[in-house]
Amino acid sequence: MGAKLSGGSSGGRTIAQNADINVTPFVDIMLVLLIIFMVAAPMATVSIRLDLPPATPPTTDEPKEPVYITIQDTGSIFIAERATSIETLAADVCVALAAANCREERVFVRAQPEVKYNEFMEVMNTLQENGFFKVGLLNEDIE
Repeated sequence: MGAKLSGGSSGGRTIAQNADINVTPFVDIMLVLLIIFMVAAPMATVSIRLDLPPATPPTTDEPKEPVYITIQDTGSIFIAERATSIETLAADVCVALAAANCREERVFVRAQPEVKYNEFMEVMNTLQENGFFKVGLLNEDIE
């Protein structure tokens, strides 16, 4: 900002201010930004080839009711509400799943807290030996 001293005849000096804005720094900054964006713009348009799978409509199939294997503290094993034994466990699970490829379906195993570890692992090993690898473990109270 500048000031102008005016020479008056009254002998007193008055200072008039010059309110013109110096735009040179503003223009310098704008030119620098213009150059930066001109250099950066071609880099933003670099494309990457991306192969996306085709869109498929959502299926309306209802999810199946899960099959629960329950191990009680007395050593009895239940599939849903039906009693079974360790020898017929795999066949009964396939019947309960009612699927063409029953070994590809998910099975949930739950046990009461008083069940001994070896009884629980006997059920798990039987399932694994018969090809049931999608086994979920549930931790909940059984009434």
